[in-house]
Amino acid sequence: MNVGDQVPASSHRGKRVLGLDLGGTNIKVAVVETSAEATPEVVYKDQGPTGAGEGPESVTERLIHLGEVAIAQSGPVDGAGVGVPGLFEFDTGEVIFFTNLPGPWEGFPLRSRLADGLGVVVNLINDARAFTLAEGTVGAGQGARTLACLTLGTGIGGGLMIDGRLKFGAFGIAGELGHQTVAPDGPVCGCGNRGCLEAVARPPAIAAAADKSTFEELLEGLAEGDPGSAEALDTAAYYLGIGLANVITMFGPDRIVIGGGVATAGDMVFEPIREAVRNRLTLVPPEAVSIVPALLGAEAGAIGAALSAIGSPVGDIEFLQGEIPSAQMRRGEQPDSGSD
Repeated sequence: MNVGDQVPASSHRGKRVLGLDLGGTNIKVAVVETSAEATPEVVYKDQGPTGAGEGPESVTERLIHLGEVAIAQSGPVDGAGVGVPGLFEFDTGEVIFFTNLPGPWEGFPLRSRLADGLGVVVNLINDARAFTLAEGTVGAGQGARTLACLTLGTGIGGGLMIDGRLKFGAFGIAGELGHQTVAPDGPVCGCGNRGCLEAVARPPAIAAAADKSTFEELLEGLAEGDPGSAEALDTAAYYLGIGLANVITMFGPDRIVIGGGVATAGDMVFEPIREAVRNRLTLVPPEAVSIVPALLGAEAGAIGAALSAIGSPVGDIEFLQGEIPSAQMRRGEQPDSGSD
């Protein structure tokens, strides 16, 4: 069966889960069928506009509508997962903040709204971790013992899988590879830190350094031999080399998967990154770590969101059950005591 084929409900053999990936421009949809005997299969996929500027209520209604259409087309589902572009409270499902989505999202009860609208249990997961789960389970990272994934898009996200299980760490943010400091005196990042990998190597920043409007224009400049485009990419590759070498030294992944728009650019982008990593590694033979493009394309986040609803591939599962410190504790604030 090819990814994206729609399967009649009458042929439903295993558990089916719905995945929704909330992006700044589009919402991606996938229904994944799983069974103990076979690799998970995508049996339905779709997408629709986010309408981000219309605010949380409208965006939530769009998520519900696309989910309802998917269920109507592919048959009943046993649960749903939603990949979101930011952080949320694991215990309540309320939004902490969403990057690149305007409107009053903080405190919005997204998980409960979606569960009520779809009529199934809903799991939330950060979109980069959803990407990691998908690529590690059915994509370019399949079979890796220790896997690191990096998504280069509007920002830089990431995730870690060890022995086939997605890791969240003690604070639910393990795998935020884009927010490691690689240039201490560099520009301020959206997270508030200075010199994050995201601040100096995300595709929009690379394009701006070459006086290009988009990363696609920068790739065109590279193909045409534009020295400014080549210099901007070399600078970004330098910082990516630092970041990925740090990840290799700390976690020892045998494979690194890079997704986002750069995944389709081929060796024109990947070779400078690989060379920069080779120049930074001393404790690990560079040839022992493969750095490869993602395989699943734009649907990876939705596929991973669906897989997260199953639970079994997700490590640190206790944090998904409310044991993770709250946002207040992570910020060093005293929790609300409430009133009698």
